[in-house]
Amino acid sequence: MKRTRMVSYGLCLTLALAGCSGAANNGPGDGAPVVEGGTFTLGLSSDPGALDPQMGAGTSLFTVTQFAYDPLVSVDGESGEIRSALAKSWKAEGTTVELTLNEGITCDDGSALTATAVADNLNFVADPKNSSPFLGVFLPAGVKAAGDDASRVVTLTLAQPAPFVLNGLASLPIVCPSGLKNRAALTKTTSGTGPYKLVEAAPGDHYTYQVRDGYTWGPDGATTATKGMPETVVVKIVENESTAANLLVSGGLSAAQVAGPDSARLEKAGLFTAESPALSGEQWYNHAKGRVTDDPTVRLALTRALDLAQLQKVLTSGKGSAPTVLATNAPIACPGDSVSQSLPSHDPAAAATLLDQAGWTKGADGMRAKAGKPLALTFLYQNTSGSGGNAAAELAVKQWKAVGVDATAKSQNETTLTGTIFGAGDWDVAWVSLNVNSPDQLVPFLSGPAAPKGTNFAAIADADYTKAVTAAAALPGTEGCDKWLAAESGLIAKASIVPFANTTVRTFGKAAKFETPGQLVPTSIRMLAK
Repeated sequence: MKRTRMVSYGLCLTLALAGCSGAANNGPGDGAPVVEGGTFTLGLSSDPGALDPQMGAGTSLFTVTQFAYDPLVSVDGESGEIRSALAKSWKAEGTTVELTLNEGITCDDGSALTATAVADNLNFVADPKNSSPFLGVFLPAGVKAAGDDASRVVTLTLAQPAPFVLNGLASLPIVCPSGLKNRAALTKTTSGTGPYKLVEAAPGDHYTYQVRDGYTWGPDGATTATKGMPETVVVKIVENESTAANLLVSGGLSAAQVAGPDSARLEKAGLFTAESPALSGEQWYNHAKGRVTDDPTVRLALTRALDLAQLQKVLTSGKGSAPTVLATNAPIACPGDSVSQSLPSHDPAAAATLLDQAGWTKGADGMRAKAGKPLALTFLYQNTSGSGGNAAAELAVKQWKAVGVDATAKSQNETTLTGTIFGAGDWDVAWVSLNVNSPDQLVPFLSGPAAPKGTNFAAIADADYTKAVTAAAALPGTEGCDKWLAAESGLIAKASIVPFANTTVRTFGKAAKFETPGQLVPTSIRMLAK
């Protein structure tokens, strides 16, 4: 099967979730007989929360969104070429993009999807008042859309050229008219054109989807008539990774991501494996006024206090590598190296000197304070990286303590973590991995309005970065890649963002095979004889 996918991003330690590449598949699956009418049970480490597909940035939500919703186009996971989805053809020239929809597209309530409805989706996301996290990520700011129902053509008028606009549209889920009219209902039901329809929701426990007959507009023409596709999909919330591994072995789950030590026994058990590379270690600081980390000297000190190479080994159980770019999903739009020569080096003595310069002095107990206020950090990390994530977090706390910083590490599930950082909550340092395939998709997270008004959850305000990405965006396609990478390097050198680990995300399967190029692709699932 050709790996055609919806490009994705997510907040993840994989992930998520978040997004990755054309996946390598190993183990049982190829050549195994498929079975009809099966149930595919997917384990997720976090509940997706509110189900509105255009209003959440988390990996778990993006994963379940793929079952019920479609984007306008898809991307070939190997070549990076744009392929069909809801749109059968497209044209992008300058500031105009035209997409012609496939004929006969229907929603899960039986109604037709029109060009006008698609335009309404785009205009909703484009309106800053709606606070969609996809504005500026998957849809350029300032875009205006119009639909012609007779010709099925959707026309986008851009405020300025956007070199990767089609790549972004490949991740933007389209909501049907009934959902647009009643967005409150979207938090607990679905209203999409996807291959499956949500039929039962038990938040915190499971979500059940039923296959839709007559679906023929999937990625690159994928259809639900393909033999071996499951009739029912159950998404089960399993926060504990060891529990998920046990359920895979016993057959209680058909698929789940397992990153920690439990993965070794799953490999020995001969389970099917889909592999996807991802940025798994990425450290963010809260730049908001009043936080300890709003001081650039403190941010640099905290970074230099850490042995990032050691953290990478611990986080990935020795199976990771050093990142080279921030947009790591294959096919990578701008390959190169914006990281290695920019990342601040490990030097605890230099870190201590920087903290002294910032006015944080050591007391008799070895811990630092300024004007009677202790140098204390709230450090958040996601609970999906297994024992490796816990050990890495403990190591970071230990290394910060060695230079007099009191850090409290808190493991949170994805729903809680995203709620904290996007809600301008209580945090100073967070390990949150954003996985995207083009650098323009990172811009709203690295600049612009701070959370909760925007997606810039770290409240980064760097004039040099803004100037650099503005110049890069003015160049067509990959011609601006050198400028995009230089913009990233500037932020990394200042320790505004600290990428420190890449890894291979593995999704294990029992009596099923599938592809995970960034997200599990529903139309790639095949149920196998046990």
